[in-house]
Amino acid sequence: MDSSPALCNRAKGGATPALAQSELQGFIAIATIVRPQGRRGEVLAEILTDFPSRFTGLQHAFLNDPGSIPREVKIERTWLHKGKVVLKFGGVDSIDDAEGLRGRYVLVREEEKVALPAHQYYWFDLKGCQVEILREGTRHRLGVVTDVEPTGGVDLLHISDGSEEILVPLAEDICKVIDPEARLIVIDPPEDLLDLNR
Repeated sequence: MDSSPALCNRAKGGATPALAQSELQGFIAIATIVRPQGRRGEVLAEILTDFPSRFTGLQHAFLNDPGSIPREVKIERTWLHKGKVVLKFGGVDSIDDAEGLRGRYVLVREEEKVALPAHQYYWFDLKGCQVEILREGTRHRLGVVTDVEPTGGVDLLHISDGSEEILVPLAEDICKVIDPEARLIVIDPPEDLLDLNR
């Protein structure tokens, strides 16, 4: 049994969507448009969510508009195709229209994210969490989560204490409390772990 808390809704290969923080505020990127697909305005998109089934029945989404707030778009139809998703947006009816969307992110509002079972977390919910270390029954501030790195095994939290970065495995036996709502993670690592991972 995997004893690591699971991370969801991250880009394949661990890359995070390259959106300005202001553009992403309140939204989650679920796909990125790769190219036109067909002749009637459909686009092929790389799936960025761990839940591809969410595209079935999706009726609206948002597209990032560089330098502006995301704009809402109607989705006329979707289908999965060779590990990607094909999307047909309302008002996008030609190859040229679709070409203009290349590189855009398909977004949904944060409150529309898929509910996760216990001990599973979205990487974006962990970023910015305060990290405290438990030593002899007392908690001390260690730093802030700046990134989450998928490794293929146990994912790593990148924690900054203001002067250096520390890597901590996102493992149940180390991360004793993970509370994204309180923006808090409490860790109890082996004595030498932090020295090894600085």
